[in-house]
Amino acid sequence: MNQIMLMASDPNTSGSLMTTILTFVIIILIFYFLIIRPQKKKDKEAKMMIEAMKKGDRVVTIGGIHGTVVTVKEQTVVIKVDDSARIEFSKSAISSVTSKDKGSVKKDAPKPELKMENAEEKKEEAKTEEKKEVESQEKKEENK
Repeated sequence: MNQIMLMASDPNTSGSLMTTILTFVIIILIFYFLIIRPQKKKDKEAKMMIEAMKKGDRVVTIGGIHGTVVTVKEQTVVIKVDDSARIEFSKSAISSVTSKDKGSVKKDAPKPELKMENAEEKKEEAKTEEKKEVESQEKKEENK
């Protein structure tokens, strides 16, 4: 019992203990931010996508079957694959949903505003590069 008390009061042992605890805390934080948090976010997005599914949406299953949603039930979805073929799938078997209106994938659809901003930025960059080239040619001509 006295030996345990002496070890606890030893400064070398407590420093080593703090280092070990700090190491475990850092490892747990790394796992949380690199593995657990992104997976939770992905699961939440998939759940929202499946909940937003409605009649008429185009879907792709995890097996690669493309079809149109005919009926949405509590746990399953009936998909029209061909004119006369209808298949019932579990909602969890849907990998992506495409709306019938726009034809864009709801899962990872980029925002059109961002595309426009990027296009405008590229145009502006091209204009500034052209201006720089013209100015450098003018300077060369003046130096001659």
